[in-house]
Amino acid sequence: MGFEGAIAAPGCGAIIRMPSCGRTTVEAWMPERIAGRAVDSYNDGDHRTVSGSMKVFGFAGYSGSGKTTLVEQLIPRFVAAGYRLGVVKHAHHHFDIDHPGKDSWRHRQAGATEVLVTSDERWALMHELRGGPQPTLAEHLVRFSPCDLVLVEGFKKEPLPKLEVHRRDTGAPVLFDADDNIVAVATDEPLATDLPQLRIDDYDGIVRFILEYVGLAEGPAP
Repeated sequence: MGFEGAIAAPGCGAIIRMPSCGRTTVEAWMPERIAGRAVDSYNDGDHRTVSGSMKVFGFAGYSGSGKTTLVEQLIPRFVAAGYRLGVVKHAHHHFDIDHPGKDSWRHRQAGATEVLVTSDERWALMHELRGGPQPTLAEHLVRFSPCDLVLVEGFKKEPLPKLEVHRRDTGAPVLFDADDNIVAVATDEPLATDLPQLRIDDYDGIVRFILEYVGLAEGPAP
């Protein structure tokens, strides 16, 4: 990936080289037609786009590195700038958002494959795999309503651009040496790499980097 220009992230005290990004729309992140939507091949350039203008960007890091805390800080900054945002979080095998004894829980326990709970404030659709294959990230992404950017936490084996979140105190090795899809590192210590490095607490700088990388620096889609 080529680089052009350089900026100093606020509070970072270091030069952060920004990747040169074309404005090419990648119609595809999915390998085939899914849910009736035409999509192209998995690998097509540096940017990942789903359903027209939806951009996808991931976060990688060991447990305790602060991925969720970082994403939590980034979300309101994207929203304040006018971007419509979605988040995908890969959870442990036995997670559940329902509550034992509630009507929706009882419906699922009785054997329903899907239960939709809705109100005047929100709705949630719960789907039971019941031994079936886990959907791919691509299959999940087509379920989203139109938005500008989807942030992905987890799905570390998927070939989407990722920011590695690294903290010295975890004692864990870096991931970027074994993952070519990591395009930058948010870190609390200098690392031996040619990848762009951003301070892990420079939230505004990280937001700018992501927007530039996925081609949204000029503003959200109309």
